[in-house]
Amino acid sequence: MATQPKPNPQEKELVPVFDTQEESEAMIVRGLLDSAGIESIITGLDAPQDVLPGVGGVLVQVPAERADEARQVIEDYRTAGDAEAGELSSEESESSGEE
Repeated sequence: MATQPKPNPQEKELVPVFDTQEESEAMIVRGLLDSAGIESIITGLDAPQDVLPGVGGVLVQVPAERADEARQVIEDYRTAGDAEAGELSSEESESSGEE
């Protein structure tokens, strides 16, 4: 009879908090989380391209107990980026004489 490996208490349950098709984007999110003090790992989702072309991607995962905090950090970053983009658009409109 085969025995199941015993769970290692040192290993934490990881949950996905961000997914993308671009590894570079996942690396930026991982850096963002690291700077917030949240450990994260990047996991690839590979699929056989001859069977499922275009399927795959990259996940950023964090310990389950920090998932909500990680999602909030990501959302705050996105919100700040959208606000800055809006400011740039209005500045460009003003400088070109548009209103």
